[in-house]
Amino acid sequence: MKPYLIFSLLLLWSANVFSQTGQLSGNVKNSNNDILSGATVRLVRLPDSSLVKTSISDESGKFQFSNLGRSAYFLVITATGQKRYFSPKFSIDSVTGSIVLPVIIMQPSQSQSLAEVVVKAKRPLLVQEIDRTVVNVDAMISSATSNTLEVLEKTPGITVGMNGEISLNGRAGVLVLIDGRPTFMSAQDLAAYLKSLPGGLIDRLELMDNPPARYDASGSAVIDIRLKKKRTAGYTGSFSSGYSQGRYGRTNESLNFNFNHRKFNVFANLGYNQEKNYNANRMDRNFYDAAGSLSSMASILNNEILKSKSINLNVGLDLPLSKKTTIGFQANINSGEITGAQSSATASFNRMSQPDSTGMLANNGAGERRNLGTNFNFLQKLNGRGAEFTADFNYNRYRQEREHSILSQVFDKTGNFSSDGQLFYLIPSDIRIYTAKADLIFPIRGKMRLEAGYKSSIVENEHISDNYTVNGNVYLKDNRLSNHFIYKENINAAYVTLQKSYKRFGAQLGLRLENTLADGEQLGNSSVAGSKFSRNYTGLFPVSFISYKLDTLNRNSFNLSFSRRISRPNYQMLNPFLYFRDQFSYTTGNPMLSPQYQSRIELKFQHKQLLTMGLSYNRFTKVIFQTTQAVDNILISKPDNVSSGFMVILNTTLSAGLTKWWTTNTTLRLSALGLNGEVYNEQLNPRANIARLELNNSFDISKTVKAELN
Repeated sequence: MKPYLIFSLLLLWSANVFSQTGQLSGNVKNSNNDILSGATVRLVRLPDSSLVKTSISDESGKFQFSNLGRSAYFLVITATGQKRYFSPKFSIDSVTGSIVLPVIIMQPSQSQSLAEVVVKAKRPLLVQEIDRTVVNVDAMISSATSNTLEVLEKTPGITVGMNGEISLNGRAGVLVLIDGRPTFMSAQDLAAYLKSLPGGLIDRLELMDNPPARYDASGSAVIDIRLKKKRTAGYTGSFSSGYSQGRYGRTNESLNFNFNHRKFNVFANLGYNQEKNYNANRMDRNFYDAAGSLSSMASILNNEILKSKSINLNVGLDLPLSKKTTIGFQANINSGEITGAQSSATASFNRMSQPDSTGMLANNGAGERRNLGTNFNFLQKLNGRGAEFTADFNYNRYRQEREHSILSQVFDKTGNFSSDGQLFYLIPSDIRIYTAKADLIFPIRGKMRLEAGYKSSIVENEHISDNYTVNGNVYLKDNRLSNHFIYKENINAAYVTLQKSYKRFGAQLGLRLENTLADGEQLGNSSVAGSKFSRNYTGLFPVSFISYKLDTLNRNSFNLSFSRRISRPNYQMLNPFLYFRDQFSYTTGNPMLSPQYQSRIELKFQHKQLLTMGLSYNRFTKVIFQTTQAVDNILISKPDNVSSGFMVILNTTLSAGLTKWWTTNTTLRLSALGLNGEVYNEQLNPRANIARLELNNSFDISKTVKAELN
């Protein structure tokens, strides 16, 4: 049976089995008929006046609650400068399943001046939703003194590796979005970019283990970084500055500004980052002959100091053309400079641990980064029941200029000078990205919700690495070590999602279709032969969620989810150029690399916002694995495909206020993982069991002093 027919049958089945529980939506405005965004809307149950859910009105003043049980309710709405609003009583029952409230007009406070502002509550760090975990970054008090990469490192569930690889709940290869848009960067480039964004610019993080079908199928999971974009009427702004001290000092500053008028909204974020980092590592290697006997040994000690400074500007405009039509524009400019000095000391030994030779290497580098991102967006509301059409057009350009100077010296076992060499690299790169997408949201008779959309993206990447041998003041280009690689990728995708729920059951079924066209060309030169490759593949990626509430108050619930995803190799993984790291290490890409696929099923239990437990099984095929081959005591690392792999994860998160002054978010993750395959005619069957404990605590020492311990 064809996948399209199977999916159609699943949609029909879900429509018959599940029916809608209650939904409530409305809009908030002030007495001047201006939109009130950022208003806090609390849904309260009668007769016990217990708080059910809390929502924040969005940029259009809209709020919405879904999956409501049968009961009587009322609303309590608060907003800065406005009187508290109490709504009349209303009921959700078998007849009235969906309610759209008339526009709510809030009245200004009688007092026009504020002598004191008292904060009664604060946003929790973690909020669990059916398909994602929302991290409110403002609740992380150290965000003002951190850059965005460090904020990710301190976020429960996220791990950042030494080279900038980001993992979510034990799964590597995460797709990172900024304001819902992919970055199309390698792990190292993305890490450098995120370091340039001060944490004070972030509003929230959305963590998705099983992203809905409207998101790209790329990556094992999705992290969406949402920047601050306030819509409060009038002028608003904030400034934060932080300083932190390790071996060296670091500063982060951010300025946020917003002006909202009934006709338009203008916002801007400005961030500046300056830091100096130190890194030291030691690697010991043993080499064996074909018989398995130790033949030689090597020891490498690396020390590196990196200095960087960067500035980030994000500006935008939202302009309502009518009550139902809004257009918007957003631009992001990011530039920075980085300098680095790395020194390496190497020592070689024979099988008897006797010195054979020693070496010294100095690698000094500098680089500049200039990034530009633009977005045009369009919103058309189709009716008063929540139907809407949106369209986005994006253009991004990432340009980078880097240079490296490498000086190496080798000494024999007696310490006498043996040889030296000096290399110089010029490494410019240029990436252009064009994307266009359209999405349709359409409630069906208040009983179901249908989403559908289309997206097309084009990526053009040009990477140059020119190598020169240096003799005094003479620089002679070495074509054997030079590289010019061009990579183009076009992805076209379409998706459809259907949501439906009934009493205690709920379902969300989605299917995404993606086609990838890719071309890579190694231009070659007089010493290196040119080469080309092409890829054309299509995949179907289903996503499904089924939920069951154990009680009518939704205090306890189970969620079962399934998804299939893809991890495409980036341009660096496909570039066959051999890059020199140190006297014993080279890295290269693999143009024959295939995408990696993942199928995942998870059962999750949630008790309020207090406890979340998830058990998942992940199956991987064509696993992208970093392999290493020893050739004459030189280690050459390159990515390759391994037949299959698996991962079983038990994830438990506790979010609780232990006292009035102590709040904790504690995560315990137990993982079992392994690979099955063959590399260089050797069987590869590693297994590992991993336990990871993450502790994130905040303390209210006084009304003005807070502390954080991670």
